[in-house]
Amino acid sequence: MEFYCESCETAMCLECTKGEHREHVTVPLRDVLEQHKTQLKTQLDAIRNRLPQLTAAIELVGEISKQLTDRKNEAVTEISSTFEELERALQLRKTALINDLENIYSAKQKVLQTQLSSLLQGKDHIQSSCSFTEQALSHGSATEVLMVQKQMSERVSAMARHDFPERPHQNAHLDCQVETEGLRRSLQNLGVLITTAAVGHTSVATGEGLRHAATGQHVSVTVTTKDKDGELVRTGNAALRATVTPVADGSRVVTEPEVTDNKNGTYEVGYTLRSEGEFSFALSLYGQPLRGSPFRLQAVKPSDALPSPDDVKRRLKSPGGTAGHVRQKAVRRPSSMFSIKKKENPIEDELIHRVGTRGREKGEFTNLQGISASSNGRVVVADSNNQCIQVFSNDGQFKMRFGVRGRSPGQLQRPTGVTVDMNGDIIVADYDNRWVSIFSSDGKFKNKIGAGRLLGPKGVAVDRNGHIIAVDNKACCVFIFQSNGKLVTKFGARGTSERQFAGPHFVAVNNKNEIIVTDFHNHSVKVYSADGEFLFKFGSHGEGNGQFNAPTGVAVDTNGNVIVADWGNSRIQVRPHPQQHPPGGSVHPFSLFSNS
Repeated sequence: MEFYCESCETAMCLECTKGEHREHVTVPLRDVLEQHKTQLKTQLDAIRNRLPQLTAAIELVGEISKQLTDRKNEAVTEISSTFEELERALQLRKTALINDLENIYSAKQKVLQTQLSSLLQGKDHIQSSCSFTEQALSHGSATEVLMVQKQMSERVSAMARHDFPERPHQNAHLDCQVETEGLRRSLQNLGVLITTAAVGHTSVATGEGLRHAATGQHVSVTVTTKDKDGELVRTGNAALRATVTPVADGSRVVTEPEVTDNKNGTYEVGYTLRSEGEFSFALSLYGQPLRGSPFRLQAVKPSDALPSPDDVKRRLKSPGGTAGHVRQKAVRRPSSMFSIKKKENPIEDELIHRVGTRGREKGEFTNLQGISASSNGRVVVADSNNQCIQVFSNDGQFKMRFGVRGRSPGQLQRPTGVTVDMNGDIIVADYDNRWVSIFSSDGKFKNKIGAGRLLGPKGVAVDRNGHIIAVDNKACCVFIFQSNGKLVTKFGARGTSERQFAGPHFVAVNNKNEIIVTDFHNHSVKVYSADGEFLFKFGSHGEGNGQFNAPTGVAVDTNGNVIVADWGNSRIQVRPHPQQHPPGGSVHPFSLFSNS
């Protein structure tokens, strides 16, 4: 084995160089030996350098494992002592109840026994008097009868007049009423085990306060916790700590920001800096740094601070303000808005409420589809795979759920679109039942419309005339019904032209009574008059601002801004509504779009 084949990376003998390796480049083994030894040493050094990291990781994970065991043992001790204390309290209460019972019993029994004794004594007196008198009358001589007549007459008369306590002086009412149902329910839910799966290296922080701050002004940062797989953690109580330290004097902690637990897996971290300069902003979860922590933070005077995103939003406010209809190319966003090149978790920015989790219980969803806000402060959700409608308050509190799976009137098979009309009735598009159901505000079935006409209704809306507008996803057209189910008109067909659709999804109506429909596979949003005349469309296929990749949900706010769920691009886009439309044809949307 004195030769080496570079092509096959193997050693061989002289005979093999003339055989199967005759077409390969072969060299003496000794010529490449040092080269390969050096290469192996380099690789060996590289992996050996990882040993300290692995050792540190083993120690860290082992320490966390030990802490977890300690916490478990402490919790077991606390649970045991708590329930032992409860057992003692129950025993004390039991003894007290029995003592009270004995006292009440003794008092009532004493009254009854006194009365009973008096009655028995009276009975004995009467019996003895009767017996004596009868004996005298039967066996006494005339002299004996006359001698005792007066005495016996007085005694019998006294007995007849005596007022004996014949009516009970007490009653036998003595019950023990222990209401255990509420206590039993409380005991079933007694004690809460608090934990999260959140870890620091996947959890993220977002907000301008990570990089920039104006002195004397309160700054806020949002932390979104995630588990080891990067999935959102939807419960609170995580041990999150924050510190802000001057870079020039690292030994002095300026402040420990206040951490507010939103109880949904997100946290608000707020602080106020009093001095200018460069700071280190550290965020740790269970003692481990968040992704990207510590952050380099620059504090400047308010007069030197760049405009904040909120300032930009106010300048770009929808029509009605002095800054309406501003095209994006005329607005230069401050560089501070891009302190993080790409937002780690933009969906968490400026979160107000998060409602629900995956599941089949009240307040939980399995493939929710349509959503609608009513005028009386309720949010109505079509929970498609749970085949029901759920209702929440504006602050996310569960109110009610209704709907039974089935294909009969009043039942739901696959609810998708939902809206609320002027009377408060809840109108549901049922994709698989091929009709639109109408329920009262408390979930009682009233009517169904569109049966026999609709093939697969997905979105539904109500216009200012009280007409019900249903988007038929399968038929690629839009139906307009009166509230009693009578067809007013329909428009659309499968295709790519102005009055055609390719899988239309949802619909909204603006303050001009115009109908706005998302055209899923045509990657656009189309706008029609109340009677179905095409007005204009906006959007094209792409990832840029104003472009869509399969738009689905659509809504309109009170200012006429069109809010579109850009499904394929995983974002929400907002388009200010123009004051005037061109006479037909497509228009390029105003470029006020937001990816967050």
